[in-house]
Order: sequence, then structure tokens, then C-alpha cells
Amino acid sequence: MEIKKLHSLKGELSVPGDKSISHRAVMFGSLARGTTRITHFLESADCLSTISCFEKMGISIQRKKGEVLVEGKGLHGLSAPASVLDAGNSGTTTRLISGILAGQNFSSQLSGDDSLKSRPMNRIITPLTMMGADIKSLKGDGCAPLFITGKPLKGIHYISPVASAQVKSCVLLAGLYAEGPTSVTEPVLSRNHTEIMLKYLGAEVTAAGTTCSVCPEPSLTARDILVPGDISSAAYFMAAGLLAPGSEILLKNVGINPTRDGMLKVCRAMGGNITLLNENREGEPTADLLIRSSSLHGTVIEGDIIPTLIDELPMIAVMAAFASGTTVIRDAQELRVKESDRIQVMVDNLRLMGADIEGTADGMVIHGGPSLHGAVIDSHLDHRVAMSFAVAGILCDGPLTILHGDCVNISYPDFYQDLYGLAEL
Repeated sequence: MEIKKLHSLKGELSVPGDKSISHRAVMFGSLARGTTRITHFLESADCLSTISCFEKMGISIQRKKGEVLVEGKGLHGLSAPASVLDAGNSGTTTRLISGILAGQNFSSQLSGDDSLKSRPMNRIITPLTMMGADIKSLKGDGCAPLFITGKPLKGIHYISPVASAQVKSCVLLAGLYAEGPTSVTEPVLSRNHTEIMLKYLGAEVTAAGTTCSVCPEPSLTARDILVPGDISSAAYFMAAGLLAPGSEILLKNVGINPTRDGMLKVCRAMGGNITLLNENREGEPTADLLIRSSSLHGTVIEGDIIPTLIDELPMIAVMAAFASGTTVIRDAQELRVKESDRIQVMVDNLRLMGADIEGTADGMVIHGGPSLHGAVIDSHLDHRVAMSFAVAGILCDGPLTILHGDCVNISYPDFYQDLYGLAEL
């Protein structure tokens, strides 16, 4: 994919539905009784992997443009799949569905693409085993493919060593099938979409501080779910609008859940001009975001804010390279086990563009200021990396080429079209 420099960006855009919420809507709708109608569903490769897995377990799912109908059969309505459940590139699918599969009365095998099969699964195998689950890494390396033999589960209070919504959700979903309540305590609070949606569908969920608990055997009832725009997808346009001179972009109906809004906080800490319009705080909070060109400066990003922007850090690294002053990112070692080692990949590629950046064990130090130029960028098949460098490409001098640029289909199939659609001709 070749990216050419653009001048100012103008217009309004509805970014695709939130990936995390789209996944959960299909999963939880399958476990509810009745028809769950999902609007603004994200039609991406990852979310389609979730649909495929539940169809293989006997759930009827109808897809229309921007709308999905899930015919849920209740908590115990799934049936044994006749073939391997293929999660594709989706860590969310793999880790969340493992919690559901652990409590079934059948066995299943869960696998995915080569990237997925290198991602750590011991983080869910450990707590599920504590609950009585029979879950094995078939290659013995703590990664997929996983073989799960459904067993009776017992509720536990799990102290998670990582702040991970996927780990927390996996344990809570297994807790729906357990004997007695299940709780998860995290070092800091991760995104809470699971808790919000389970409660919305009728589960008994409580939260206090960084601990969340669920009671077993809820009667989940189908309801309509409107998926807000994904703030992780909005992040690229937030950055582009702030950095491209003379730009003004309105992003409609973006999710601003406090466990996900770190990108907003960092943009403002760097001097970004972003105004929230039409705020709605019921259920999943949303707002329209008005972004205007700004003169950005460096900042320090660390501690509790990291889990609220973990997917946006590649884009923030690019912003920092174009900002004045120094930006320091710490406590983000989780970036090393995403779709790629995002710390190393961002450092290597930004250096190719002339940036002054160094990687650390848990983050990056970026000295902004040098003028960046085009280069040939290897996305490492990581959609967040590809989209971050597409924004770099519209700002730098000379053309920028992204190898495997079509990997954006994982979360945002129309990304390039939407980016160039805002260009001032």
C-alpha cells in the first residue's frame, strides 16, 4: 500500500463499530434466550471469526449490512462443534470463548493463524485450571491450538497478575457455569465491556475498585445492542486531524468508556484540541469528537492509563515523532505480545523514517522534531501498525510504502478509503 502526503483533512466520519463490543455482542447474544439484534456491528475479519465459531456450535446468525441477528439458545444451548473452531487472528475470540467452552458438556479444539498461535495463552489456562477446567496447549508451549474438555467448574477469586480485559472476561464467562460466585481482581482496571453487557442482558455482576464478581447460572435475555464507534479506530483520525495543518474532523458516535479513553487524555496532554459533543452516558458512554489541528508536544505516559490505551500506543508513538519535545512511554510491556512485538516494530520502522526513537523493555523514548521522510514499512501483518504508519505517510515528505497493508481488514476494512475521503483536494 503506497501512502502519499495529504494536506488538510476536513469532514465528518462514522468510524466502524467497536471491535471489543462487537465480539461480546455475538458471544453473549448466543448465550441469551431470544433474538439479539446488533446494529453498527463491525464487519471485520476478527469479528467474523467469532460468528463462525458460534455458528459451528449450532447458533443461527444472520448478517445484513450493519446489522446482525443472533438466535440465542440460552446458557446451555451450545452444541459440540464438528470441526476445529478457527479464531483466525483474534486473541479476543480465543481467550473469551475458552472461558465459555470450559464449562460445556462437550470437547472442542480452538486454533487460529500463525500469529495467533504465537500469543500467550497460559494467562487463561492458569485461572481456568484453578476452576477445574481441562484445557491443554496441544504443542505444550502455552499457545494455541488449545484442546478444551468441558468439565464442572467451581467459582474462584482470581488475583490476575496482568490488567487484561481478555483474561478477566475469560474467567468471568467461565464463572457463569461455575458452582458459586467468581471474582477477578486486577492490578489496575482494564476495559469493562464484559461487565456492562452481561449486566445489560440480565447477569448479576458487581464491581468494586479493581475487583469484579459474577454469580453463576444467570438467565440471560436477548436485547437490542447498538455498538458504538470504536475509539481504537477513531484514534488514527484523531491523530491525523491534530497533526495535519488546517484540519477539522467530526467523528460521530465514538465510544468514550473511561476504561478505554486514554487516547483522549494523551491527546489533550500533548496539547490536542478535541471537543466532546452530544455526550451520552447511559450504558456504554458515547460522544461526537470534534478534532482541530494543534501544535503537539511531548508527554509522559505510564501507570494506570496504559491499559486504557494499549491498542493506541503505536499511533501515539507516531504522534510523538511529529510532536515537539520528548515523549516517554513506560509500563507497556504488554505491547511485546500483541499481534507483533509492537515496541520493536514501531522503533525499527520509525527509525527508517528518520525518527529519533529508542525502545526500552516496557516502552519507548521518542524525541520529536526531526523531519520524517517516506520509507518502506513492514507492517508485520499487524493492523494497528499499518494504520499508524498510514497516518505517518500522509504527513511525511515523500511516499511511504506499507508491506502487507491489507492487514487493516482485521479491524477496519474501509480504513484507507475513509482516510483519503477526508482529504482536501
